[in-house]
Amino acid sequence: MRRSEIIRGEVRKDASGRVYGEDEYRVAVLLKNVTTAYPRSKDPALKNVSISIKKGSLSLVTGPNGAGKTTLLELILGFLRPLSGTVRVLGLEMPKHARKVRLMSSYLMQDFMKPPTETYTVEQVVSMGLAAFKGPVRPLSEREKELIKRAIKMVGLEGLEEKPIGILSGGQQQRAFLARVIVRQPKLILLDEPFSSLDREGRMEISMLINDIRKHLNSTVIVVSHDISPIIDYVDKVIEMKDGCVVSENDLHDSSIY
Repeated sequence: MRRSEIIRGEVRKDASGRVYGEDEYRVAVLLKNVTTAYPRSKDPALKNVSISIKKGSLSLVTGPNGAGKTTLLELILGFLRPLSGTVRVLGLEMPKHARKVRLMSSYLMQDFMKPPTETYTVEQVVSMGLAAFKGPVRPLSEREKELIKRAIKMVGLEGLEEKPIGILSGGQQQRAFLARVIVRQPKLILLDEPFSSLDREGRMEISMLINDIRKHLNSTVIVVSHDISPIIDYVDKVIEMKDGCVVSENDLHDSSIY
């Protein structure tokens, strides 16, 4: 379907559930009046949340502890079901098509630092990003080995492939986990507190790397961080949350790619 064939405001679906319309071309994540709660909880974790995130953009979600930032990422990936409202991610209705969306996405959870006793090598950690495609038994194909090599090079860890992740510095560990995120070349990247445990210089370096990754892969990136200073110069949108609600959504500049 060509863009010129789309009628403004019209929404169409194919057999897989993918939504065609204006949002298909412009928006990676669309939430409309969404309320959700964790299982067996009577209290909403998010209340009447509406956001729109363009494809190819870099967005920052910020707010105090308990604001609902991580919950928002879990909702986007389909780990939580909306009690009301609609969620569309990469043109697909959620959580109905959660598996398809997750295969096109990568999620880096917070508290990434590993202890010195962790023996997985950098190469092994990065290869875990392909687990959903290859399974636990099948050996890596030549193409997958090349993807791992490229991801390690992109984050600047060449020469450290065989080093145990536990002996690396905080910044090097974060680079390794970012390589795991990008090895599958995702369309959507979700990063939860990627600057924790890093010093100021490390935070600035990782911020530049996140922006470089976004531009190189043409991916949509959503960063959750209570500290806005490292990444603010690169973001297109800032979403501020408090008590499970979006209190502001501000577009700064638009470097997204449609």
